[in-house]
Amino acid sequence: MLSKNIKKLRKKQNLSQEKLAQKVGITYSTLIKMESGLNKNPTLETIIKLADAFKVTIDKLVGRQI
Repeated sequence: MLSKNIKKLRKKQNLSQEKLAQKVGITYSTLIKMESGLNKNPTLETIIKLADAFKVTIDKLVGRQI
């Protein structure tokens, strides 16, 4: 769910993978792995940075239903 949400939100904001990685302060390869689902356990710090960049809650980013 996280990988799909990152990709969906990135495209919604018309950001390339490179621009998003720069904006968030993570490596391009980290973002690629997250979007493809290869990185199943990103750090909390990375998740927070992505949620902040997209202006969404962590719950929304990871697809958690409350």
